[in-house]
Amino acid sequence: MNEKIGIIGYGNMGQAIAERIRKVYRISVFDKDKNRLVKTEGMRIASGIRDIAEYSEVIILAVKPQDIDQVLKELRSCYQDKLIISIAAGITTGHIEKLMGHVRVIRAMPNLGAKIGESVTCICKGTFASDNDLSFADEVFSYIGSTESLSENMMNAATAISGSGPAYVFYFVQEFGIDPKNIPNHARHEIMMRFERAAESVGFDRETAANLAANTTNSGLLLLTKTGIDPAVLIDQVASKGGTTEAALKVIKSGGSWDEAALAALKRAEELANTWR
Repeated sequence: MNEKIGIIGYGNMGQAIAERIRKVYRISVFDKDKNRLVKTEGMRIASGIRDIAEYSEVIILAVKPQDIDQVLKELRSCYQDKLIISIAAGITTGHIEKLMGHVRVIRAMPNLGAKIGESVTCICKGTFASDNDLSFADEVFSYIGSTESLSENMMNAATAISGSGPAYVFYFVQEFGIDPKNIPNHARHEIMMRFERAAESVGFDRETAANLAANTTNSGLLLLTKTGIDPAVLIDQVASKGGTTEAALKVIKSGGSWDEAALAALKRAEELANTWR
């Protein structure tokens, strides 16, 4: 297997993905902040978006949502028939198709667990992407953890559960003074049950809710035990200002349930998605 994958955006998630797949695929990376490209062992550093487009067979967009339109405009001028995989939160496949035309797009929502190969990544395909494209994306993200294929109308709900979910875990551990290196079984069970109820509250069927609950619980707890990073620090890494996680944590901190928190995160995800329609 030697597919050439280009990654545009080398922040926390772009780096985590690249590090996990660089021994399997030929990776080329680009970021407008050259300081981020210092640790790129075994990877090709691209000179720009055109270079990425010419070199790669698959392009992963790992940029912030507010930067996506400018990247797509640059990409459109040099794009040929490549598979586009976007992990930009709130950006629909339809939005990318609107700006790019007849383009094969997969939308993905990984979470912070990617740092240790324990991400929960939800994926869906756009209008022109094939089942083979979806299978390839599933393969790529399997190297950073587990995957769940969804319809696109559930991707914002996935953001509220698996995307923001690790922060709920970190806050729970912090709030109840639990030793991150010694999580008792009753706490693990309680977290999982809260996730299941929250996932069902935002529209997931029982089976999918159970899968997301188990995997997101595992992802969050393993981040704590394997990294030894303080829960408060990990919360800051997930909760960007004005984002879905911040909206959820505001509810939890005020005494609300995880169901209510997930609904607040979903509402915020939908608000953000409407910004880029």
